[in-house]
Amino acid sequence: MYRRVNSDRFMVLTTLGIVVVMLIFTWVMYGMAQQVFIMTDVMVDLNKNFQVMTTDIHNMGEHIEGMAGNINKMSGDIGSMNENISGMTQDIARATYAFTQPMSYMWGNVFPF
Repeated sequence: MYRRVNSDRFMVLTTLGIVVVMLIFTWVMYGMAQQVFIMTDVMVDLNKNFQVMTTDIHNMGEHIEGMAGNINKMSGDIGSMNENISGMTQDIARATYAFTQPMSYMWGNVFPF
């Protein structure tokens, strides 16, 4: 048995087996390192995209605040427009009355406008 362990053939095959196992282990570790490198690049790009997104969200919030002020101003303008339209409606009603009944309009009230 001692002769078998110390024989050249056994030592060569054992060393070759160890080298093959180390080669496979190194190849697997190299593949895993490449995947970690790719994942790191993806995470760096994702971080940049998040920074841009937070800037865009901040700008969007500012624009929404500006829109809220514009909407309030627009509501006031619509109220003024409604008042002007009601005044125009009264003027059109008087003009219609003047055209449809000119005699009673002229002697009823002289200056209605």
